[in-house]
Amino acid sequence: MAASRSAKRPKIAPSSSAAAPLRGDDDYVPGNIVEIELCNFMTYDRLVCRPGPRLNLVVGPNGSGKSSLVCAIALALAADPAILGRAASVKAFVKRGEDSGHVKLTLRGDTPDHNICITRKIDSDNKSEWLLDGASVPKKEVIDVIKKFNIQVNNLTQFLPQDRVCEFAKLSPIQLLEETEKAVGDPQLPIQHRQLIQRSRELRDLEVTVKSKEHTLNNLKALNAEQEKDVERVRQRDKLLKKAEVMKKKLPWLKYDMKKREFIQVQEEEKSKKKIMEEAAKIWEDAKAPIEGLKKEKTTHVSSTKKITNQINQNASKRREITEEELKLATRLKTTFDSIEELKRQEKSRQQRMSKAKEDLAAAEREFQDVQPYEPPRAEMAQLTEQIATLSCEINELKLRRKAKESQLGQQKEILRKCSDRLKQMETKTNKLLQALRNIGAERINEAYNWVQDNKNVFRGEVYGPVLLESFVTQDASDRDLLVRQLKQYNIPVLNYTGDNSIMSRPFEITPEMKQLGIKSRLDQEFDAPPAVKNVLITQASVDNSYIGTDQADKRADEVADLGVLDLWTPSNHYRWSKSRYGGHLSGSVDPVYPSRLFMCHLDVSDIERLRSENDDHMKIVEGMEEDLKKLHKNQRELEDKEATIRKQKEGIIDMMRSQKKRREEMQRRVDIRRRTLEDIYKEEDVEFSTRKLIDQLANLNDNRFRAVIKLKNLLVEAVALRYSSTEKNMASIELDIKISEMEKDVKKHEKDALQAAREYEIRKQITQEHRHQLLKAKQHAESISMITEELAAMFLKMPTTIEELEGAIQDTESEANSMLFLNQNVLQEYQNRQREIESILTKLEDDKVDFERCHSDIETTKGKWLPTLRSLVSKINDTFSRNFQEMAVAGEVSLDEHGLDFSQYGILIKVKFRNNHP
Repeated sequence: MAASRSAKRPKIAPSSSAAAPLRGDDDYVPGNIVEIELCNFMTYDRLVCRPGPRLNLVVGPNGSGKSSLVCAIALALAADPAILGRAASVKAFVKRGEDSGHVKLTLRGDTPDHNICITRKIDSDNKSEWLLDGASVPKKEVIDVIKKFNIQVNNLTQFLPQDRVCEFAKLSPIQLLEETEKAVGDPQLPIQHRQLIQRSRELRDLEVTVKSKEHTLNNLKALNAEQEKDVERVRQRDKLLKKAEVMKKKLPWLKYDMKKREFIQVQEEEKSKKKIMEEAAKIWEDAKAPIEGLKKEKTTHVSSTKKITNQINQNASKRREITEEELKLATRLKTTFDSIEELKRQEKSRQQRMSKAKEDLAAAEREFQDVQPYEPPRAEMAQLTEQIATLSCEINELKLRRKAKESQLGQQKEILRKCSDRLKQMETKTNKLLQALRNIGAERINEAYNWVQDNKNVFRGEVYGPVLLESFVTQDASDRDLLVRQLKQYNIPVLNYTGDNSIMSRPFEITPEMKQLGIKSRLDQEFDAPPAVKNVLITQASVDNSYIGTDQADKRADEVADLGVLDLWTPSNHYRWSKSRYGGHLSGSVDPVYPSRLFMCHLDVSDIERLRSENDDHMKIVEGMEEDLKKLHKNQRELEDKEATIRKQKEGIIDMMRSQKKRREEMQRRVDIRRRTLEDIYKEEDVEFSTRKLIDQLANLNDNRFRAVIKLKNLLVEAVALRYSSTEKNMASIELDIKISEMEKDVKKHEKDALQAAREYEIRKQITQEHRHQLLKAKQHAESISMITEELAAMFLKMPTTIEELEGAIQDTESEANSMLFLNQNVLQEYQNRQREIESILTKLEDDKVDFERCHSDIETTKGKWLPTLRSLVSKINDTFSRNFQEMAVAGEVSLDEHGLDFSQYGILIKVKFRNNHP
């Protein structure tokens, strides 16, 4: 496969800026293909190929697998299947009839001792798995390795499958240059080319921008020159209006000064009223001083009186407490006497209850002793238990026999069903067809068909067959595997179809030319079948490419191939033509069509009779087994009824035993309760001891009552003394009240004078506050119009000093300004806006000129690096190209198409000349 190494052609040397790949002693360079391994790939079962270091040509006859080898290289190098021009998905590259395959590519590494192994596994589900040196990796890692060696499978100038030769021929000179730069040039060439294209566009844009801004700038300057006189008059008018505005700023300050003078006057009047108010208040305070001394003395007497009153109240509270305590003691004394009498009554009742409890206990003990012990019938219980166990064993045995018989009956019914189904099939059209297939050589096709029909429930999808005489078609991989295992003994092939349920055949259309030659139909239109079956026939036998013709088509068969029909059936012959992939010439073959002998055979009557006899025998066996089942069911029911009767007898005896046991336990419980009642009565407290305790309590209560009466007498003596002292304090307070009342009459007159002076002061204070507010408001108004600065104060000195004179001067100035009229009131604004725009454009224009010069300098620098390198590269390509064409006795030339600074139009021109008199 590798080209001969004896006559090496000159290689294109790399540019000075790119490092040349170093060849090893075996002539390989990093990235060369060392070995190719294919498995279940397109036409190959398995292939291992070890190409030489300069592989560039693969030679072989049509259909030998040259294109398969090229496709394998592309897919292993992470190429998209679409670039091969054969299929859009990887599943199309799996060999027909296989589920999966793989491509393994070994590349020379950076050193002769290092190889890199890339494996791509593909399957019929359109999935890919990537291995790098045997380890599973993501696709991105494989792509990184390929980029490292500058392998560009998508670049038609580096990798050109035969199915994409037309695409290469369609590449424009510009595209050829771009692909050549990426494939064999310095890695910087495409980058520099893109930079030159981008910068040249920027240069053109900057040139247009500079010219546009210079034109705009000249227009604006001309417009401003025309409006300068009008602008001067506008400025004079604005000066007068500005002077009037400054005068208006002084006006609120003059009003503020007037308010300030009024405020100072009102403030002086407020101070005078305040002085009068303070003098009246002093006289009033001096008159109140003696009264305060008397009131303090009265307060002392009132405090003493309150203290004595509190003592009196405390004394009364203590007397109430002692009285209540004495009443409680008397009550407790009476209660103690009552308790003594109650104890005497309880002792009599306890003796009676004790006697009654003894009698009840003796009666309960006698009743318990009179009860006879109950002896359970243990022998009868054991006999009943044994009978129940025996019957249970017999019932379980019957159940097992019945279950086994039911299982046998199910098997016999299934055999009967299968036998009946086969009998029906023998008598149907399907069986006739199967019989015909068996007669022509498919000896076990009938057994295979019966197995498929009997086991339809185990398949995931529909199974069709036999198709193509003796094949079955499945629609699921697991069904295919199951069927292959089961039909292996019958030597029947199985096909699996995984497509959708739409028919894959091309649209059917008979042209007038076909009708004229006698072509009337297409083979796939002459029969009906499920979509899966029809698609298999189209895929395996290409029935959608076969046409059916009349005797007229048989006579004019030589003209049929001109219409693109390569397969034709006539009543007498079968015509087939094949077209060479290289020369394009046609070659044909003719086979005679023999009369059909298939499906003409009759049924085998002996097989049908044999199946009918077997069917009758199975029916008799099933009927006999059903009768045996009925007998077993009847016996089981009789034994279960007998077992239920014995269990009921046993449960009656158990209930009697439980009743007797419960009765003895109840009587024992009654004896225990009466015994505990008698013990509780014995434990009750002794009445004599309780009586002595109550007498001691009576003595203590009498002592406490005597002490309480003595305390009450002492408190009464203390209460009389406190009442006398309280009366003396009250008399002194009354005398002080009279003196205070006489002095307060004089104080009220002074108070009235002081209050009148205070009211007058408050009125004057409110007036002052109002003037202060007005003054503040006038100041805020003046400040809101203008704040006084040194410059403004100097201007105010040159203006009138009264409000009336200032208002007149403002009116005169505004009248003078308004006497100036203009056709365009916005002339100054337009002039100023235009002037600002001129300044802005000037600034931007300078920046654009600087950018223009910088861009032009960058282009020249990059061009100085890119263009010489590119010219040298194209020159070397041209030498090799011309030499190759010269060896073929024709002329060839590769040249660089240059376009000055329009770098986007640079390209590579390929020219060939086959004759001297042609261009």
